[in-house]
Amino acid sequence: MMRNLFGTDGIRGIYGEDLTDELAYKLGLALGELYGSAQFVIAHDTRESAEPIQEAIVKGLLEKGAKVKVAGVLPTPAVAMITKLLDCFGVVISASHNPYQYNGIKVLRSGFKLPDEEEGTIESIMEKVSGGVQKGFLEVSPQLRDLYLKTVLKLFDGLVLSGFKIAVDLANGAAITTTPEVLSALGANVKCFSDDPNGRNINENCGSQHPEQLAKHISGFDLGILHDGDADRCVLLSEKGEEIHGDKIMGVLGVRLREEGRLWKDTVVATIMSNKGLEDYLQTRGIKLLRVRVGDKYGLEGMLQTGATFGGERSGHIIFLDRSTTGDGLITALEFLRLMVVTNKRSSELGAEVQDYPQVLINVPVQSKSVVEHPLFRKELEKYTEGPFRIVVRPSGTERLIRVMVEGKEEVQVKQIAEELCAFIRDLDGR
Repeated sequence: MMRNLFGTDGIRGIYGEDLTDELAYKLGLALGELYGSAQFVIAHDTRESAEPIQEAIVKGLLEKGAKVKVAGVLPTPAVAMITKLLDCFGVVISASHNPYQYNGIKVLRSGFKLPDEEEGTIESIMEKVSGGVQKGFLEVSPQLRDLYLKTVLKLFDGLVLSGFKIAVDLANGAAITTTPEVLSALGANVKCFSDDPNGRNINENCGSQHPEQLAKHISGFDLGILHDGDADRCVLLSEKGEEIHGDKIMGVLGVRLREEGRLWKDTVVATIMSNKGLEDYLQTRGIKLLRVRVGDKYGLEGMLQTGATFGGERSGHIIFLDRSTTGDGLITALEFLRLMVVTNKRSSELGAEVQDYPQVLINVPVQSKSVVEHPLFRKELEKYTEGPFRIVVRPSGTERLIRVMVEGKEEVQVKQIAEELCAFIRDLDGR
């Protein structure tokens, strides 16, 4: 069934324009209509628009008889874990790494995001559903946060981080209490950055998209941890301030998981955006790399279809299927810290193991994302298909952008090709 509202990661858009309280209310009604008197856990990040959207969704759910638990500010992966433990539905209000003007709504069931077909069904119900009289049940449940923290700590029982000094950039987002609390409970000396949200500063020059900011303060720390707004991502910094992105994390941890018998099918699932350097690193160690379309939900689908248990994205969405059902920035950080402990290696040593081929990624704002399907652009793209490089051009699933990625062994050539393709897209989009 065709979807118009749901993208690669739920419904997302600029609040008040693409995403309104009325739309959120209709979604609440549709969820209640489709799933009856089911139980829903609702949480959100720190955007100023989160509570009005939550209010609208809850109103719709209650009018259809749902049982609703409001958990407050929590990371997306915390809600995923809670819904798995309680075998219920979850709604997360967050636009992840986007600026505060954006917001989004993600729907989960028993730990997993809904399949595309089911999202299409929800959209069709939203078009015709009508309201009613409040007959559901609402409960404020801050204790659900503790359920998540206790579960994560149990997963890493025995991990001792005494002696580690860790810098954490929380992106003024949903993990402002959860990640520091767990690291401290394991014995680490933690210093937090970007941990004072005001409703508008989420992801603003901080977090996993801006590692250069934490790099200014990394001196004296053993590791830097950076989340995005809803903390399903984790990007790391070595003690030297070098970025350890998702490809490097998947490489070194993939090898370790295989040694521990946790890498089923000897396969790591990544997306078309992951660097070939990761692929070569894994292949030389007897590990296969399976590429899927961009979006952590599609990485998860690839894992479930093949029986693999580990994978993710270069951006820092990493899934350990034996730990959680979705990308969890806290779990990713803890797995890397555990690797540092068991190997007695510094973060810079581990980060240096996986080499990157030169790669350029440019986001091109456009009026219409369909520009990449234009015959003139397809013809232009064909000019580069025979070269010694890898090119991925795709529309963003969450923003009005075309993402152009070019990768190869010659950095100057890679940059030149990327810029030429972007210029062609801008020209074609403006016609």
